[in-house]
Amino acid sequence: MHNRRKFLQQASAIAMGGMLLKQSSFAGILPGANAMPGVGLQLFTLFGVLDEDVTGGLKKIADTGYTEIESAFSKKGGYYGMSAKEFASTVKNMGMNWRSHHVLGAPFKLPAGAKPPVGADGKPISIPPMKNLRDNYQELVDSAAEGGVNYLVCANTPIGTLDEIKASIEVLNKTGEAAKKAGILFAYHNHDAEFRTVEGVVPYDLILSQTDKNLVKMELDLGWTLKAGKDPVELFRKNPGRFHLWHVKDMDAAGNIVEVGKGGFNLKRIFDNAKESGMHHFFVEQDGAPKPFENIATSYSNIRKMLKA
Repeated sequence: MHNRRKFLQQASAIAMGGMLLKQSSFAGILPGANAMPGVGLQLFTLFGVLDEDVTGGLKKIADTGYTEIESAFSKKGGYYGMSAKEFASTVKNMGMNWRSHHVLGAPFKLPAGAKPPVGADGKPISIPPMKNLRDNYQELVDSAAEGGVNYLVCANTPIGTLDEIKASIEVLNKTGEAAKKAGILFAYHNHDAEFRTVEGVVPYDLILSQTDKNLVKMELDLGWTLKAGKDPVELFRKNPGRFHLWHVKDMDAAGNIVEVGKGGFNLKRIFDNAKESGMHHFFVEQDGAPKPFENIATSYSNIRKMLKA
């Protein structure tokens, strides 16, 4: 009787899961049979806007349907003006899970020729000094761990020269080791620049090969990877299980970042290979979203349709 009841419970769970997502794509990605990740959002999509009303903004995100959150830097400093524990509690009270947090690999510098970001008033946005992994890796690891986040992620790091790449790899390995000791995981997030040759080497190839795969996981930004002309599925096949996190980003023919499902990328094909990648969580991201709350609602609706197909 016990075995029969257990079988029926498992069968029911599988059937319900199949109504939401394609079972063959997601079975076994997470710990526990048939576990599936919820739809996540990278809060950089709402950069500046969220700071105006953090609690109200998080509620809108939850009401849209998102269940997973990845945080980034804020004009208010810290975790949107809160401590790690306060932010974790706020997210939990909204019925969502705080999975991941982005930090810088080195002190922030605007790219050559770039202008500072501006707010709704047209004035440059003032951002408090931000700690970085090169100078503050232990402090950043400890803070994230205190908040109970699953992953700390390096959002970007200097890769303009071979010496910068080597120095960044050293920082990534040190941070990964510290994260393991603190009981959390560490990952590296890419843009398209990592796939451009620097002094005869491709930075992403070096980062993959010279960081400890047990300490440094990857957060593959699907949009930037595809823009660089690289195939995420091929990366999965060459490095199975390494890509614990994804950024789900879409772009139009002109290279503009748009809502998921409104661009030209075949994201469905990538999701069909999620198991091989080792993906645990994925986060919608639309850098510079013009109407953030409308945009994330469109992306959520489209990604749900895609995953049901």
